Amino acid sequence: MTVLHHVQVSCPETGEPAVREFYGALLGLREVAKPPELARRGGVWFRGDGYELHVGVETPFVPAAKAHPAFLVDDIDARAAEFSAAGCAVTWDSNFPGYRRFHTRDPHGNRVELLGGR
Repeated sequence: MTVLHHVQVSCPETGEPAVREFYGALLGLREVAKPPELARRGGVWFRGDGYELHVGVETPFVPAAKAHPAFLVDDIDARAAEFSAAGCAVTWDSNFPGYRRFHTRDPHGNRVELLGGR
């Protein structure tokens, strides 16, 4: 059996508060404690339904321009409105058959995709 456990993106040093606001408060992922040995490195871990998103501190930091986590959401239009209201640019893309989707950027410039069924 092979299943996805987690995806990791990066943030700069001291970037954790903005990450908590974006992935936790705005996207709705639940923060989970990192193991003590790994917590010393900084970063934040989140858990969704059957997966984790790890945000690690990277120096020097370069945002992921193309690589991205993609999240399947219930109401894509409502989520787009929430992200826009939070000041996040929303770029719609119709090139993925069977889904409506948009891309945005987290506070540190990493690409993030949200998908909704048609």
